[in-house]
This record gives sequence, C-alpha cells and structure tokens, in this order.
Amino acid sequence: MNIHIISVGKIKEKYLKQGLAEFEKRLRPYCKLKIDEVADEQAPEQLSEKELIQVKQKEGERILQKIKQTEYVIALDLQGVQWSSEQLAKEMDKLATSGKSSIAFVIGGSNGLSEEVLKRANKKLSFSNMTFPHQLMKLILMEQVYRAFKILRNEPYHK
Repeated sequence: MNIHIISVGKIKEKYLKQGLAEFEKRLRPYCKLKIDEVADEQAPEQLSEKELIQVKQKEGERILQKIKQTEYVIALDLQGVQWSSEQLAKEMDKLATSGKSSIAFVIGGSNGLSEEVLKRANKKLSFSNMTFPHQLMKLILMEQVYRAFKILRNEPYHK
C-alpha cells in the first residue's frame, strides 16, 4: 500500500521530528510512505473573511499540486467523520482490496483546508472535536496509520 501524507508547514520542533522519524521507520515494513510538506501562506494573526479564504486557497493550490489523480484522498477536517482505530484499519483494508492502494492524507494549516481541497477529498476524517496543532496532527496521523497496519495483521501493539 502507498501512503502519502501532505501537510501544510514545515516541522521545526525537534521532539516532533524525532517522533515522525520513529513512525517513518516503523511504517517501512507495511507501506511505501511519502511525505510532502507545502509552504504555509504568511498572513497576519487577524484575518478578514476574504483574507482567510485567500490564504486557504493559496495553500490549497500547493496541496492539490501534490495529489496524484489516482490517489484516494482523506482530508483531515473538523467536520469529517470520526473513526476508531479499528474503523480506520477496516477502511484502509477495504480501499486496498477494492484496488485503491494509494491513499493521500491531507493536513491543512492553522486556518484549515480550502474548499477546493475538501471537494477533491474522497473522505473527510476528524480525529476529534478538539483542535490540535497541525504539526502535532501529522505525528498523531502517522501513529494511527501504523496502528491500523498492526491491527490488520493481528500484531501486538494495539490495545
């Protein structure tokens, strides 16, 4: 299976880089992992509605350039469905057995995802009603993808 993670912004924090490197290593036996980081749009803290839309559109254009036409896209979005770890594993398995072996997970920036990216998504997934920093979300996502593979193979890790 091919897993493609597309996220807005560069990871700067050392502890997050270490965590991401660890899960990249753990995922190698299970999938071909590709990670793309697109630049976040520089913007003032307080944005008008129009400016907010423009920022999301610019980031969205960068995201859409990274998505392959053949990829099944799962956008992380607060309005999305919430799955358990077992449900994520089951959905990934269903996709693989139905010929959709390339999954792109998309993580937006601090302002969220553009309408264009959300329209391109095949599924919108929410990890929680809580708000998480998008950099931390990448680590959480990678851990959950790893957990899903462990569940599918009945290997110890998931409890």
